[in-house]
Amino acid sequence: MAMAMASSLSVLLLLCLAASSSAQLSPRFYATSCPRALAIIRRGVAAAVRSERRMGASLLRLHFHDCFVQVNIPSYMFLLPRYVNHGCDASVLLSDTASFTGEQGAAPNAGSIRGMNVIDNIKAQVEAVCTQTVSCADILAVAARDSVVTLGGPSWTVPLGRRDSTTASLSLANSDLPPPSFDVANLTANFAAKGLSVTDMVALSGAHTIGQSQCRFFRSRLYNETNIGTAFATSLKANCPRPTGSGDSSLAPLDTTTPNAFDNAYYRNLMSQKGLLHSDQVLINDGRTAGLVRTYSSGSAQFNRDFRAAMVRMGNISPLTGTQGQVRLSCSRVN
Repeated sequence: MAMAMASSLSVLLLLCLAASSSAQLSPRFYATSCPRALAIIRRGVAAAVRSERRMGASLLRLHFHDCFVQVNIPSYMFLLPRYVNHGCDASVLLSDTASFTGEQGAAPNAGSIRGMNVIDNIKAQVEAVCTQTVSCADILAVAARDSVVTLGGPSWTVPLGRRDSTTASLSLANSDLPPPSFDVANLTANFAAKGLSVTDMVALSGAHTIGQSQCRFFRSRLYNETNIGTAFATSLKANCPRPTGSGDSSLAPLDTTTPNAFDNAYYRNLMSQKGLLHSDQVLINDGRTAGLVRTYSSGSAQFNRDFRAAMVRMGNISPLTGTQGQVRLSCSRVN
């Protein structure tokens, strides 16, 4: 009984810590300490996306891959476990060194995630006006929002005050990020583990209205599934041959209709069996998610509202705040 009560108390305190961390975030966190930060990030993102439209999707994806990997951070609070999981902490930005292996080499990231140089450039500009004040995690969260806006999508208010992790986890990056082979049950469980609902999951999947995917991620769907438009499949096969190892890195847009615009075409594509990834197309084939797909496909208003809310919730996945972690001088390495 005593052990059960202690365990329950520990869990309760852990939940309180997570809620407290999110509550410490504020849209005006840098209003006094670095009032120019948001403008610098916005200009940096706009310049990067003007140079390469695909970069908008890359920056949004980088934020997603950062938040979904919850790295173990030491905690010394009374009755709490020694380690507490934290996400949205810029762990994905840490480069490998001779003595450190980060997350960029994980299967979902290797040769796939991009935009770290853009974040590094923005960080350098921010550091020039506010030394060691604005975290890489916050820059990444704001850059994701500004990327969506630059590509014609909705805006939202980003709560700020995250701090940067001093470590990363290759193994967690391999296990926490949902692969394109997932069905709705697996997707739902994966998102639920991060505190995100089915609505959040379907809305966040709409980020695939921009960006591209490599052949190695959609080859199985292309050659083994029947719920794919014939003309759509034929158009993809030339650059994605059946044999594994041939054309693995060839790219195809996740949304063939308007690949460089943030809109609701992704959901209309699913209605026409033109989802590029297995984990996309399953959303219209399952009763738990099909209704939301139909709603979002019929107009952008509800999708935009749900996407904005889901992005804020995702950005609040157990951030490091207060004196936890650090504010890095360079996003690619710890201080």
